[in-house]
Parts: sequence; C-alpha cells; structure tokens
Amino acid sequence: MSSPRSLGLPDGVRACLFDLDGVLTRTATVHMAAWKRTFDDFLRSRDPGAAEFTQEDYNRHVDGKPRADGVRDFLASRGIDLPEGELGDAPDADTVQGVATRKNELVQQELEEHGVEVYEGSVRYLRAVKEAGLATAVVTASANGEQVVAAGGFADLIDTRVDGVVAREQGLAGKPAPDTFLAGARALGVTPEEAVVFEDALAGVAAGRAGGFAHVVGVDRVGHADGLRESGADVVVTDLAELLDRP
Repeated sequence: MSSPRSLGLPDGVRACLFDLDGVLTRTATVHMAAWKRTFDDFLRSRDPGAAEFTQEDYNRHVDGKPRADGVRDFLASRGIDLPEGELGDAPDADTVQGVATRKNELVQQELEEHGVEVYEGSVRYLRAVKEAGLATAVVTASANGEQVVAAGGFADLIDTRVDGVVAREQGLAGKPAPDTFLAGARALGVTPEEAVVFEDALAGVAAGRAGGFAHVVGVDRVGHADGLRESGADVVVTDLAELLDRP
C-alpha cells in the first residue's frame, strides 16, 4: 500500500477533501460559460455599453462560491445592488435569486446536452488516494454535486459529499468560509490537521487555509497560480497527477 508521501502529501494525513468543478471534473468551463451568458445578458439589459463578464471576474468573484454569493459579489463589484428575492425565483426575476436560477438552468442544460468530462490525471490520483487507504470527500458549492459525481463515474471513490444541497440543509456558510470543508472532515471522522484540501478556486484555497488544514493544494487550470499561492496554497500544480511524480 502506498503512503501519503507517495501522493505528494505530508505524513499523518488521513483524508483528502476535493473540490469538484475544475479539480476532478471539467465542469468549471461549463460554469464559466453559464455565468458569462447570464451576467452579460443581465448587464446589457441595464446598459448596452456595459463591460462584459471576464475570466478574471469569474476567478475573483464567483468561482467556488454558492450561486447566490457569486451573484452578489460580482454585481457588487459593478456597483449593482439587487433585492434578494426568494429561493427558486423565476429566471427572469430582477433579484439575486432570479439571476442565480437563470445561471443554474443554463448549467443543467449544458450538462444534459454534453455530460460530464473528468480530468483523467485527477481520477488516477483519486484512485491512488483510495489505494493508500485514505478517506475521501467531495466538497463543492454546486447544488448538482451528486449528479456530477455519478455522471463522472467515480462515485465509488468518494466516501462522503458536502455540496450546495447539504450546505443549505445544514446552514453552512460558503467558501471562502471554511465551514463546508470542516463539515467534510467531520463526516470522515478526521481533524483538519489530518486532512488535505484540493482546490482550483481562490475562494476555496482561502477556505482551506482558514480551516487550519494540514496542506492545501492549488490546482491551476486557468493561469492564476500566483493568486492561488497568495490565497494560501502550499503547493500549486496544473493537474493532480503531478503529485504522483514528485520524489
């Protein structure tokens, strides 16, 4: 059986907590496209000359956060304050929840039409983690976590899941607060000092650092390695399989 060292992790680690979109699955690109379409349409409806939603906007204000938090934070960056509305507001409602609904509809449509792509190197790493006897959790802001894990074909490699649905049921604050990662560790019966966080989002890395976890691995899929380090990543890789090749 392999050891944490063979996985590029510190000794004493008993569990690995993986973000989903952008770490294990390629759905981060789906989310970026859905957010861009949602926000660009919204901004143009208010001001035809408004600057478009960019990758940098996604990285800084939206990625890794619960949908409604992403809506609030991005709109605040543009000086826009919408009424909150109610969970499940119609997609054309001029509320935070309405904008969030529109984005989720676009994501659901994309997943239904094109399915879920996985990062093969990350799934190889996930298998090595299980072979080493470590516990695993998916910790994601997505309310579609269960469906994405199932569609990705690696549900048998995940011991527990803390997603947007679980967070809402348990009243957990979203990333960059550490609450969801801490809930994942509790569900696996380990302390933060015995667990590693794997994240591609600035907010997620910040959450791992705030939670006092043993190690935070940043996964750079979009060229923001410096931002991941500044947010608290101990190491940054472009794919989790790189950790298997380290001495």
